[in-house]
Amino acid sequence: MTTTPEELDAFAAAAAAAAPLWRASARADRAGWLRAIAAEVDRHVDELVTIAADETRLDPGRLRGEVARTTGQLRLFAEAVEEGGFLELTIDDAAPDAVPPRPELRRLLVGVGPVAVFAASNFPFAFSVVGGDTASALAAGNPVIVKAHSGHPRLSARTAELAVRALTDAGAPDGSLAVVTGREAGNVLVQHPVVRAAGFTGSLSGGRALFDLASGRPDPIPFYGELGSVNPVVVTAAAVAVRGEELAGGLAASFTQGSGQFCTKPGVVFVPAGAGFEDMVAARAGATIGGPLLTERITRAYPEGIVHLLADPSVELLATGTAVDGGARPHVLTTDATAVAARADVLLEECFGPVTLLVRYRDDAELHRALAAVPGSLTATLHAEDTDDVDTLLALLQERAGRVLFQGWPTGVAVTWSQQHGGPWPATTSLHTSVGVTAIRRFLRPLTFQDAPGRLLPDDLRNEALATLPHRRNGILVVPVDHGDR
Repeated sequence: MTTTPEELDAFAAAAAAAAPLWRASARADRAGWLRAIAAEVDRHVDELVTIAADETRLDPGRLRGEVARTTGQLRLFAEAVEEGGFLELTIDDAAPDAVPPRPELRRLLVGVGPVAVFAASNFPFAFSVVGGDTASALAAGNPVIVKAHSGHPRLSARTAELAVRALTDAGAPDGSLAVVTGREAGNVLVQHPVVRAAGFTGSLSGGRALFDLASGRPDPIPFYGELGSVNPVVVTAAAVAVRGEELAGGLAASFTQGSGQFCTKPGVVFVPAGAGFEDMVAARAGATIGGPLLTERITRAYPEGIVHLLADPSVELLATGTAVDGGARPHVLTTDATAVAARADVLLEECFGPVTLLVRYRDDAELHRALAAVPGSLTATLHAEDTDDVDTLLALLQERAGRVLFQGWPTGVAVTWSQQHGGPWPATTSLHTSVGVTAIRRFLRPLTFQDAPGRLLPDDLRNEALATLPHRRNGILVVPVDHGDR
C-alpha cells in the first residue's frame, strides 16, 4: 500500500510539532529513548528475523547478527549523546579591551529538524527503519520519517510499530518516527517543506534523482546519499610472492560474501601481470557458491551487468562458481590496466552481485594511470610488503576513498567512533560518514548566542553544564575529568 499525500502531510505535521521538543530534550532523556528502541527490537528479534528471511532471502544467522549491530549502534549513539562531545560546545568570553571589542559568544550544534531517511535493500535492519541514519538523526535531536524499501515492506511496518511503541512508552513526543511507502511518496518526502535533511543508501540512479530533487527545492536541503562503490584493491608482486594463496582465498570470500551485495565488495582488483595470481583466484573462485539475490529487480540486473562488462573487447571470463537455490553464479572477470584507463566509465561501473574484475598491470606507471581513473569509493585496499615503495600508490588510494585498508578486505564495517563510511563522488554525495558516531554530524547545525542572559541559554551552554561537558573556551580545549551525572 502506498502512502497517500494526505497521510504524508499528517506525518510531516506531527514531525514538525515534535522537532522543537526533540531539540530541547535533555540528553539523558534522548539517550533513554534510543535505548528503549534497542530493547524493544531485541525483545522481538525472533519474530523480526523470521519476517526478514522470508522477504529478503538472506540467511537467518546473518540477519540475527545484523539485528545485534542495529541495536548496538542505537546504544552507542545513546552513549555519545550522554557524553556530549558531539555538541562541539565553544565559548569565547567577552573581551571589551580587544581590538575590535569582543562580545561573549557561545556556540553549540543543534538538530536541523525533521529528517527523511531512505531505507536500503541489502541491510533490512542496519540501514532501514531503525538503522544508522535513523539512529544518528534521533541522537542529533530530530524526528524521523522513513521511506521504507519495497524489498521488505512487512519487516519495515513491524519494525516501525515496535519502535513507535517503545518511544511512546519511554515518553518521547508524538510524531517522533513514522514510515511511508511507495516511490512517489519518497519523491514528495524529500521535497516536503517540513523536511530539513535526508539520508539515503541505494543505487546511483535513484540517489542522484533524489539528490537533484533535494537540491532543486525552493529551500534546498542537505542530501546525504551513499550511492555506489567499486572499492579498488591493489596487490603488489611482492605480496603475491609471499602470500598469494592466502590473498586469493580472502578475495574469493570477500567478493562473494552476502552474494556480493555489500556496498564494500571489492569490485576491482589490480594484480601484477605474470605473477600467477589470476590462476590462484580462478582456483578459489571455482569453489565459491552464490545464493539468491535480494529482489527480482536485482536478480534480473546481475546477469545484464555481467554481459555488459563482457561486451568490452578487453574483458575475459576467468572463472565462475556455483549458484544454488536459483541464486547468482559468482564470476571473476579479467581486463588490463590500459583498458581501464581508457574506458573507466564502462569497465568500472558497479555491478551489484558476486562478481569482481581483475585488472592486470605491467608496471607502476600503468597502475597509477588506471587508479587515477577509478571513481570515488567507500574503501581502497592495499596488499603490499615492507620492501615495496608505495608512497605514490598510497597517495592515489587516499584520493579515491574514505577508508584505506592494509592487509585486509573491505567487507566489514565496524560501528565505532573513528569509522568513516563515505567517500568521494559517486560513493557519497558528501564527505560525511553514514556509519559510526560521527554520522550524527550530518543532522546538526551550528547556532551561536551572543551576550545572552544565562537563563535564556540552552541548558548545555550554561556554566553549570560546562563544568561536566567537554568544550573549548577561549581556544583552549577543556575536558572534565569526571562528567558526573549526565
